[in-house]
Amino acid sequence: MKRVCVFCGSSPGKGTVYTEQAAALGKLLAERGIGLVYGGASVGTMGVVADAALAAGGEVIGVIPGHLMDAEVGHHGLTELHVVATMHERKAKMAELSDGFLALPGGAGTLEELFEVWTWAQLGLHAKPLGLVDVAGYFQPLRQFVDHMVDEGFLRPQHREMVSVDPDPRVLLEIFESHNGVAVNKWTGQTPN
Repeated sequence: MKRVCVFCGSSPGKGTVYTEQAAALGKLLAERGIGLVYGGASVGTMGVVADAALAAGGEVIGVIPGHLMDAEVGHHGLTELHVVATMHERKAKMAELSDGFLALPGGAGTLEELFEVWTWAQLGLHAKPLGLVDVAGYFQPLRQFVDHMVDEGFLRPQHREMVSVDPDPRVLLEIFESHNGVAVNKWTGQTPN
């Protein structure tokens, strides 16, 4: 596991729990020698996770569309900052640079990024691990909805299991390290030939 992409918010969330956990994750990645790939902003939990990883001596690679450089205050102190033309390019570049994906609590953009890489995994486009850092139970309503998707026949149980969930990012990184990296076919549930 060389690099992990972290999806998170351009806002800090309420209280301090979200920023504290973003800082802890950035520090943890750096301490383990795992590079951070993220959306390239200096604000919200995005900026916090990046700053913590940098402060701990970690590699931090940001990917941000040009039109968000001003709006999200692109981070200029990173190991690398890739400025791309579109949101689609941002997600593709982040995925290309990463060996796994973690989501911290965030808004619609965070969920959109998570769901896109999850869909890519279902389609067999990658076999990289995915995880939710369930800070203060933030993702519990989403987990309930995903179970509902399975119950209603719109999501296969093995595809639900592609996303690991734990409040402790150390546990998720251990799961990532033991991940078998085998793609599962969306329609048959079998490993593609």
